[in-house]
Amino acid sequence: MKKTAPFGTWKSPITSDLIVAKTVGLGGPGVDGDDFYWVESRPSEAGRNVIVRLRTKPNQQIAELNPAPTNARTRVHEYGGGAVLASSGQVFYTNFKDQQIYQVIGGRQQPITQTPDLRYADYVADWQRGNLIAVREDHRDADLAAGRQCVNCIVAVPIDNYGHHNGSTRSERVLVSGNDFYSSPRLSPDGTQLAWLTWNHPNMPWDGCELWVADIDEAGQLINHRLVAGSQTESICQPEWSPDGMLYFVAEYTGWWNLYRWSSATKQREPLTQLEAEFGVPMWVFGQSTYGFVSLNQILCTFSQRGESQLALLNTDTLTLRYIDTPYTSISNIYAIEDQAVFSAASPTTFGVIVRLEMDGLKFTELKRSSDLDLKQFDGYLSVPQAIEFPTENGLTAHAFYYPPVNKDFIGPNGELPPVLVKSHGGPTSASSSRLKLEYQYWTSRGIGVLDVNYGGSIGYGRDYRQRLNGNWGIVDMDDCVNAAKYLAEQDVIDGNRLMISGGSAGGYTTLCALTFRNVFKAGASYYGVSDAEALAKDTHKFESRYLDSLIGPYPARKDIYIERSPIHFADRISAPVLFLQGLEDEVVPPSQSEAMFKAIRQNEIPTAYLTFEGEQHGFRKAENIKRALEAEFYFYSKVFGYDPADKIEPVEIENL
Repeated sequence: MKKTAPFGTWKSPITSDLIVAKTVGLGGPGVDGDDFYWVESRPSEAGRNVIVRLRTKPNQQIAELNPAPTNARTRVHEYGGGAVLASSGQVFYTNFKDQQIYQVIGGRQQPITQTPDLRYADYVADWQRGNLIAVREDHRDADLAAGRQCVNCIVAVPIDNYGHHNGSTRSERVLVSGNDFYSSPRLSPDGTQLAWLTWNHPNMPWDGCELWVADIDEAGQLINHRLVAGSQTESICQPEWSPDGMLYFVAEYTGWWNLYRWSSATKQREPLTQLEAEFGVPMWVFGQSTYGFVSLNQILCTFSQRGESQLALLNTDTLTLRYIDTPYTSISNIYAIEDQAVFSAASPTTFGVIVRLEMDGLKFTELKRSSDLDLKQFDGYLSVPQAIEFPTENGLTAHAFYYPPVNKDFIGPNGELPPVLVKSHGGPTSASSSRLKLEYQYWTSRGIGVLDVNYGGSIGYGRDYRQRLNGNWGIVDMDDCVNAAKYLAEQDVIDGNRLMISGGSAGGYTTLCALTFRNVFKAGASYYGVSDAEALAKDTHKFESRYLDSLIGPYPARKDIYIERSPIHFADRISAPVLFLQGLEDEVVPPSQSEAMFKAIRQNEIPTAYLTFEGEQHGFRKAENIKRALEAEFYFYSKVFGYDPADKIEPVEIENL
């Protein structure tokens, strides 16, 4: 029989220790011959990224390829991605500490670049010429105070004797340069052509970018450059060459990211799919992949519809799309080769996994789970998200996932409705999925609902939905979070008087805006959130330094809007308690943003707290810090709303309480 207890006081087996000690992040899956690869981000090792190889022949052998303390993570664009390549029995990766490229061969590793202040990502091997082609970011002359940004280009890094860098005099060669940004260098199967993406300020790649192709001459230089697709207002994703040398890519000419190919004979692009679905994703990080060739005329692809992923086979001759049933609702990072593929996947009731798919018989095999925990021990404690569509401003609708409180041992007091934590995702050009998040279950199993809002501006719902945020950041996102909570409160699903909101980065900005300019939420937490839009425009890294041109307006021409949208200038309007959590080495949203907001709220005698984390950048990676942040937020709300947590939690020093 269930016990009756106040929401927030329920005892749960889903502890913060389990979340950080038994869970790893999974990414970067790949295949090389009979070997499968992935990258594990381990909170228990301070967030170190470890390259893992599964060798299937002669037997199942697991090996870790980069020994501690090396960390396979690049800082190109600060967000990284594309830090690892496995090819022809060799592995190349960027080491986080020095940002140099390391080569792993025969159980040994050695650096193949050695120039300080150069960073590399997004590799492709050109074995024909003994080169590794990569995106390079040059910080040697960068000086933000002097207005000098780092320089991006595509380079060929020599790998002498096809894998043994023996001190040859061959030097690194710049292949393409002159624009602000580059990504996705892809070599044709016969090695005669290179494709790549490029864009310039003030664009982000999803605003508009260009797909170029060039021939490679005998000396390894690029000649006959030609623009294939894209423009300042047309977004292109993931160029790939088919086995027979045709160029494929994702574009959103219809308002949705769909698959296309380019005919070199007719000089025309041909649509392969025409669905109201997203076959592409925004290029926040390198190396993302939503499709790959499993045969000459078969593409395995994933696409998103209404926040959930589908898997399908596309016949490139007949252009027929065959749906594949899977137990997953979130699918990404497809890497396909010779009748098989590997990808990342998750669902509301399963941990993230690396999955192998054998096309013969469509056989799925889970190679690695993000957690070794047996979910059966949590039967009766897991909340399954409910997709909701709710009315918002200007007669529009928006989307969210609601996780109701669930605990087989407890029920709330008769006549009471549960408090709810509204989550605003980062980006803001991003989205939340329905995959299992133990950190959400931490809340719901203790009696607090979670409302995860995909506000206007989120991806997965088409270009028009994504562009709702253009010129309206700090308004549309804020109002959608408010209206999502109001919608459930008006239906007597949640307690409209006990609403909390939290988010990280851009989600932290949405959180602070909602607490400043609306009186709906009674408490909130900002994880490395933006409080001063003007300061962000003047003091952030190159990749995002003009992002706000589209989200708010050009700076300094529209300085007035930046001030109007910055919570720091209106801190006196905040009446709800706010918790701030900040990494001290954050170069995306510097600590000064959180510090200024904290001091302003403290001066206004509103309950507030500020926790800092040494060694953390934009996002927390160390187990002890992830645990501390989660528990601190729960503790903070317990003091605001007056409930007693069932767990013993290290106190947070709250001022003005």
